[in-house]
Amino acid sequence: MGRRIVIDPMTRIEGHLRIEVEVEKGRVKNAWSSGMLYRGIETILKGRDPREAWLITQRVCGVCTYVHAEASVRAVENAVGVVIPPNARIIRNLMMSAQFIHDHVVHFYHLHGLDWIDMVSALSADPKKTADLANAISKKPGMGVRDFEAVQGRLKTFIQSGQLGPFANAYWGHPDYRLPPEANLLMAAHYLLALKQQVMMARTHAIFGGKNPHPQSLCVGGVTCGPYLNADRISEYLFQLKETIDFIENIYLPDVLAVAAHYKDWGVIGGCRSYLTWGEFPETEAEPESLYLPSGTIFNKRLDTLKPADAGRVSEDVKRAWYEDGASLHPARGETRPVNPGSEVDTSSKEGKYSWLKAPRYGGKACEVGPLARVLVAYGRGHQDVKPVVEQALRTLDLPLSALFSTLGRTMARAVETLVIARQTQKWVLALAQNLKKGDTRTAAEWNMPDQAEGFGLNDAPRGALGHWIAIEQKKIKNYQMVVPSTWNLGPRDHTGQAGPVEEALIGTPVHDPKRPLEVLRTVHSFDPCIACGVHIIDPETNEVYRFRVV
Repeated sequence: MGRRIVIDPMTRIEGHLRIEVEVEKGRVKNAWSSGMLYRGIETILKGRDPREAWLITQRVCGVCTYVHAEASVRAVENAVGVVIPPNARIIRNLMMSAQFIHDHVVHFYHLHGLDWIDMVSALSADPKKTADLANAISKKPGMGVRDFEAVQGRLKTFIQSGQLGPFANAYWGHPDYRLPPEANLLMAAHYLLALKQQVMMARTHAIFGGKNPHPQSLCVGGVTCGPYLNADRISEYLFQLKETIDFIENIYLPDVLAVAAHYKDWGVIGGCRSYLTWGEFPETEAEPESLYLPSGTIFNKRLDTLKPADAGRVSEDVKRAWYEDGASLHPARGETRPVNPGSEVDTSSKEGKYSWLKAPRYGGKACEVGPLARVLVAYGRGHQDVKPVVEQALRTLDLPLSALFSTLGRTMARAVETLVIARQTQKWVLALAQNLKKGDTRTAAEWNMPDQAEGFGLNDAPRGALGHWIAIEQKKIKNYQMVVPSTWNLGPRDHTGQAGPVEEALIGTPVHDPKRPLEVLRTVHSFDPCIACGVHIIDPETNEVYRFRVV
């Protein structure tokens, strides 16, 4: 007799995702990832003015909006052959940096962190010992005993009212929650502190973006916020950035390492074999040479395989997706032809279709994208800022470099790059101020729309490698294709049967209690999925199915 477990819906992600897992002898034997949303933006764009594409494509997501806007204007700029002014490049970096920091802080404290932190356990903590712990792991003067008593009181009020809100229906009390009550209370306090911090980063994003979450200041050829560049705005951005760096240095990164110290065995769980990053943050018009975070690929978990990434090697496979069958195509020739809307998920056969996500491949390989890919590539290239932070984190935890290829490594990499990017952003702010001081106020370049052209725009969003491809005919969009980070990470199998990155990462994951598969959530959440998700766990020994809600 087998056993089946179904978790649906799964929250703390963006969108709709279904994960089906087969468990045998206490470990995941097989996994299937199903994107349950049809995007359709590519179809909407056909026939529209290419200058509108960035406004529409950022509506793909309500979280990482700017990244699509930027990839879109880059695609059109590549097609029409315009080079943006240095000030526009810097301002785009400042907006992208704010997006990175906001996303990563929210991911750890409000989405992924609850897979490691037991909020209910915090009720039994000693506030005095929690204050001592806070002072031990951070150099910054921490919260006092009364502060932690107040946080504990707020948690008790939540529970006594029966309205747990974001903390409802989780696996509180699961035996694999390992933090002592005092550490859980500290993280609960920082959960609340991070809510205020993410508001600040949203405000920072809007200083040059005009608004958040959907900024309005991009244009093909540069940015439109030139008339509003002044000392007050630059000082405001710099002030908020410094506040944020203080939070990252003294709260975020120390918290990640403190939590990781209790879960070091997760340094061998949840890894993938291959990695891809397009790189991000151009520091001159020469790309990819000037990218602050470099582009690259790594295969078979070997840093000595590191090579520059080539957008010409991307293809999308639709064999197991709800699209008409056909050859794997490069996005520039890509097609979006859905079939059988509302089809049932079919993971039972090798031919069955089970996802709205296509299966992107790089040179035929399924590649993980995102913070871990960027940090591995930067480390492999001996990046002067990334490498020392990575090595210090590994020394603190007494873990080998190989531990990066894991769920724990993915979580650490996100904190590492947040710190490195934030520190470098200070230099970009000062560079912008220097340009303006010298009288260089240009923020946009002139260009003309050709009757016919093709182009692509690449960047690396917080969640990973992002690419937009555009074909223009009669000054209108003839074809548009997007290959987004969660398509890379959460895509299904391809025509060869090769699993997608999340499917690969889940195989081998221990599941101590199939009724409460906390371990599966840890690995899935570590990718920061941009689609909501249902998780289905199948145990062939009983065929039993459990249904319940989790957060």
